Amino acid sequence: MSPVIQVSNLSKAYRIGKKLERADSLVGLLRDTLTAPLRNLRMMRHPASAESERDKELHWALRDVSFDLQKGEVLGVIGRNGAGKSTLLKILSRISEPTSGEVKITGRVASLLEVGTGFHPELTGRENVYLNGTILGMRKKEIDHKFDEIAEFSGVEKFLDTAVKRYSSGMKVRLAFAVAAHLDPEILIIDEVLAVGDASFQKRCIDRMLEISREGRTILFVSHNIDLVDRLCNRAIVLRGGGLEFKGNVQDAIACYMAEDSQQGTVRDLTRHVRSGDGRARFVQVEIQNAAGHPCDFHSIGETVRVVMTLDVNFELKDVGIAVVLSSASGNRVVTSWNREADTSFHFNQGQHRIYCEFEDLKLRPGHELWVSLWMEDTGSVVDHVESVTEIRSRAHDEASRKLSTDRAQGVIALNQRWGLDRRNPATTKNLGGSL
Repeated sequence: MSPVIQVSNLSKAYRIGKKLERADSLVGLLRDTLTAPLRNLRMMRHPASAESERDKELHWALRDVSFDLQKGEVLGVIGRNGAGKSTLLKILSRISEPTSGEVKITGRVASLLEVGTGFHPELTGRENVYLNGTILGMRKKEIDHKFDEIAEFSGVEKFLDTAVKRYSSGMKVRLAFAVAAHLDPEILIIDEVLAVGDASFQKRCIDRMLEISREGRTILFVSHNIDLVDRLCNRAIVLRGGGLEFKGNVQDAIACYMAEDSQQGTVRDLTRHVRSGDGRARFVQVEIQNAAGHPCDFHSIGETVRVVMTLDVNFELKDVGIAVVLSSASGNRVVTSWNREADTSFHFNQGQHRIYCEFEDLKLRPGHELWVSLWMEDTGSVVDHVESVTEIRSRAHDEASRKLSTDRAQGVIALNQRWGLDRRNPATTKNLGGSL
């Protein structure tokens, strides 16, 4: 079976603009005009150096990327900011032309790259549904048939006759996804846009994408949300610096993606981090360590993880409550640890202080990550609060831990558990209100 998307040695270069030195007088303009032929002659005599100079002005957003996508597959595209993900999708969506290489696509493509992409701001939501459908090659009768379903899914029925320029970002995403997902494209290309919607809408989007995949259609999905990639995709590629770092199994791709910035160290400077609170004290640094107090980039399942925080205290604080919140990549809170729950009290004088919170036997499943948020309060008032300041990342280190990551539905945390056979006589349990 031939692939529905075939990407061969795809490259895209952008020329980095240089500030032109323009003459500011008539004499200077005449000088530049007269010397231009001499500059061109030097470039002709030394083409190698001229070519080298031109190459320095190029930024390669993609370089020699090759992969195939079969019908019915859901391919995840992951990578850090600037890796080339958006450039790849723009080329696949025919928005941008490649510098070199080739893309072959078989089937009708619907793209959802940015909030409200393809919407005309002066037209109403209703008019934009028909406009997008027409662009996708749909006939008016087909759009009429799907219109009620699109409107209901989007949740913006009341505003369909309002100009799209008056929509919020969330409303635009709802309508754009509803159009792209319900007009029967053979290939659906989705960039990181679902984060704009609320949890209920995200669930509907995920269910719809799974339904599209079961119908035998193809999805190419770009996201920083590792949980979503792990749940939705059956293959993944990792882009790094415009090149293809990895392609294949989703779990291996996630491990490759998470390993990319391991060289950067684990200390995070929080002085410029967005925060809330009254400012009497501030979290200024956070670091992830192992039980021995050594910095660790990756957590191995079952090991102790220590979150070390540095605080700048501007005023004396008594009976301070500090929380370390661990959340999944999709933003769902997994656990909150308070110093008060551990019968530990903190009293800070003015100055800098260093404290830690340890999680013993943390069974974070391989291929997952937990985002750390920090909270500090004093007698009910918020002193400082910073969200998503660093990550606790896990990877498989032996065969036993690899088994924990084979099923996408297993969740983020593995609990200590014990199984056995209940040998009590079933006849004696009939009056216990149901089966055991």
